[in-house]
Amino acid sequence: MTSTRTVVRRAALAASAVTAALVLAACAGGDHADTASGTHPSPSTSADATAVAHNAQDVSFAQGMIPHHRQAVEMAGLAADRASSTRVKDLATRIEKAQAPEIRTMSGWLKAWGEDVPGTDAMDHSGGHGGGSSTAGMAGMMDQKDMDKLAKSSAKAFDSLFLTMMVEHHEGAVEMAEAEKAKGKYAPATDLADDVVTAQTAEIEEMNKLLGKSAG
Repeated sequence: MTSTRTVVRRAALAASAVTAALVLAACAGGDHADTASGTHPSPSTSADATAVAHNAQDVSFAQGMIPHHRQAVEMAGLAADRASSTRVKDLATRIEKAQAPEIRTMSGWLKAWGEDVPGTDAMDHSGGHGGGSSTAGMAGMMDQKDMDKLAKSSAKAFDSLFLTMMVEHHEGAVEMAEAEKAKGKYAPATDLADDVVTAQTAEIEEMNKLLGKSAG
C-alpha cells in the first residue's frame, strides 16, 4: 500500500513539474512577444522613426533658411575691409560664426531626408537660387541692387547701410523661424528656429542702438 502511494505521489509531482515548466516557458515567450511588438523597439526601428520624424514645414524651413543665411554671411564678409566701426565689424564676425555652422547643419538634414540642398552657383539675391527651388518673396532677402550698393560703400556710409539692411534681414529670419516653431515637427529644426529667434532678436536690438548712435 505504501509503495503504491509513493508511486502515485511521484507521478503527481512529476506532472506538476512539467506543468510549471510549460507555464514558465509561456511567460517567457509572452515577454519576448511584448518586446518585439514595440514595447521596447529595436535600435534600427528607432533610427528609422527618427529619420522620418519631419514634415513639409521642416523641409521648407531648411531650404529657405540656407540661402537666407548665406546672404547674411556674404553681407557680413564685406564688413572686414569696409566698415569703420569696430562694433560693426565685431557684429559681422559674430553673424558669420553663428550662421555658417547652421548652414552646414541644415544641409545635413536635407541630405538625410533625401531633399534638395539649395545650391550656391545661381544665387541671384532677388529670391532665386540654384537647386531647383525658389525663394522669391522671402522675408528680409536683399536684391542685387541692394547688395551692389553695400559692396560699393565704405566707412560710415557702409556702417549705416549694413546695419539698416541687416536689421531687415534678421527680421525676415525671425519671421521664418517663428513659422518653423509653430508648424515644424523635427525637434532639432524647431530648436534651431528657437535659437535664431533668440539670437537675432537680440542682434536687432543691438543694431538699432548702433543706428541710433549713428543718427545722433
